[in-house]
Amino acid sequence: MVTSRPSRIVIADDHPQLRARIREALEAGGFEVCAEAATGAAAVRLTQEHLPDVVLLDIHMPGNGIRAAGEIGRLLPAVAIVMLTVSREDADLFASLQAGASGYLLKDTDPARLPAALRGVLAGEAAIPRTLVARILDEFRAPGRPRLGRKSKVAARLTSREWEVMELLGDGLSTDEAAKRLFLSPTTVRVHVSSVLRKLRVKDRRAAIELLRDDLT
Repeated sequence: MVTSRPSRIVIADDHPQLRARIREALEAGGFEVCAEAATGAAAVRLTQEHLPDVVLLDIHMPGNGIRAAGEIGRLLPAVAIVMLTVSREDADLFASLQAGASGYLLKDTDPARLPAALRGVLAGEAAIPRTLVARILDEFRAPGRPRLGRKSKVAARLTSREWEVMELLGDGLSTDEAAKRLFLSPTTVRVHVSSVLRKLRVKDRRAAIELLRDDLT
């Protein structure tokens, strides 16, 4: 009889007591916590070292969790990224999604609900509170958002599929939402994003989107 291994996770937060509560909840829910980090840099390093299925990142820890998310997404596109934060600010939410996060959970979430939320992310779902989903929809429906341009030499470096991915991300969709829209896996979307970053010589998807928007003619 073949048994599946538990999903592996790296927890990154600069509050040891919170990490302990999260670890207890996740282990009770069947996850294997393979490492804990207190800074963004440590989160990137430990994720590279342990190659977990998912990394749970605080936004406002030393080293900046959003920056760490972008770096992890660039280096390890197969690793799912979920933010765990107190911030309800639109700027943090959208920056996290643009950096590659598949989930954005608030720290007042009952820790016992984390395993189910993370399993959903690993199954290709987005983990975002309904109150924040409404903000994403409002942003997506807002008129007058700049579209990405395709007319210059910069734009010509991308394939048609890469353009489809970047246009959806530029409209505020998460990796998983873009994957569902294009009938791709989240991993395939992350691979396309990584290819775009290499071609445009930028460090994260936010910079890529801004470069392509600036390319409007």
